[in-house]
Amino acid sequence: MATTSTDTSTGSSAIGSAIKVVDLFSGAGGFSAGFRAYEPAGPGSSPFVSVAAVEFDEAAAATYAANFGSAHVANIDITDWDARPYEGQVDVVMGGPPCQGFSGLHRNNPEKPKADDPRNLLWMQYMRVVTTIKPKIFVLENVDRFLSSPEFAALSQATEHGGPLSQYTLRHKVLNAADYGVPQARRRAIVIATRKDLGDPLEHPEATHTRKAASSQPTLDGDSGSLNQRAPWIPVGSSVFDLTPASAPNVNLPERTAKPLGVVLPGPYRTNELHIGRTPTALSLARYRAIGAGGNRHDLRGKWATVLGEKEYLSTPSWDKHNSGSGDVMGRMHQDRPSVTIRTEFYKPEKGRYLHPVEDRPITHYEAALIQGFPDDFKWFGSKVQIARQIGNAVPVGLGRALAQAIHQRLRVVP
Repeated sequence: MATTSTDTSTGSSAIGSAIKVVDLFSGAGGFSAGFRAYEPAGPGSSPFVSVAAVEFDEAAAATYAANFGSAHVANIDITDWDARPYEGQVDVVMGGPPCQGFSGLHRNNPEKPKADDPRNLLWMQYMRVVTTIKPKIFVLENVDRFLSSPEFAALSQATEHGGPLSQYTLRHKVLNAADYGVPQARRRAIVIATRKDLGDPLEHPEATHTRKAASSQPTLDGDSGSLNQRAPWIPVGSSVFDLTPASAPNVNLPERTAKPLGVVLPGPYRTNELHIGRTPTALSLARYRAIGAGGNRHDLRGKWATVLGEKEYLSTPSWDKHNSGSGDVMGRMHQDRPSVTIRTEFYKPEKGRYLHPVEDRPITHYEAALIQGFPDDFKWFGSKVQIARQIGNAVPVGLGRALAQAIHQRLRVVP
């Protein structure tokens, strides 16, 4: 499994005047989509060009290749990727190494990955690429717990005098995507490193939105230099669910295949073709109907319903026994606030607050993709499960855009 895709329609002169980006652990390309969405001079004016991407999952790599034709997409293990051809030729390296071992979902569970999970060592491959390419700026994205991990401590130590990254200055912060206009409360650790020869290090972008209805703290608009009040967080109801079809979701994706990287895969599918869902059991439907606005599994306690002619208890002994723990299981999204974090199994309400705010069903792939900020014309490859994984693992497009704006403003003032 080692294939690449190249778009020869993009001339070298066009790329030469752009800010060149390499996307590691790229997934479907949420980070790159955010950089492309930053258009300071109007549609089509993004200064960023993806020149290379590395992604092990073949469906995600195909999705990336279908949307970012200027990039050489390497569908290989990053340990086998040769970064030397890009040495001194790339301005920004970005990416989010797999973070299963850092996730709070796996805390105190011996069956799940721990902080010493080998997958966490992939961040060292990220660092190998950085030390080879020597970009002006690199951005590392991960779950918030990454900042308290031994791996982050090692990364910080590497930037000290004599370390392999001593030419960089680090800035780290946990950002909430909702603070940047994304209709999703998703907290991510963002590490930004600026090469010291560029001068002052790049700081994280100021939030543009706030949980409060109005903010007394003005923010500085980077393009105009004017002071602006922070807007309220964007609710998921008006920004997503009011825009999706009123018809019932389809069960299956259209029958369609292609091979953008030489391997035949289902697709491509536009985002607006992803209004799909599972066929719930009669018991599941009864549970959905019993959960009120903003409710969750606690709404089912003590309730019975006639299901297929039999009287069924809607809760479970496990749910009844646990009064503490997540209140999001079998939860309905709130129309008037951002969604919870979209994960890879958002189509299973038993995994979190993934029921539609009003309708008796889980959210669809289309709705999850819109919550993540993907445009209607974004192209996807893979099965339903593979595409869901790509959506859930992506960096929200709006968060990527905010970082792209900050990077562009910093690099355009470099002598």
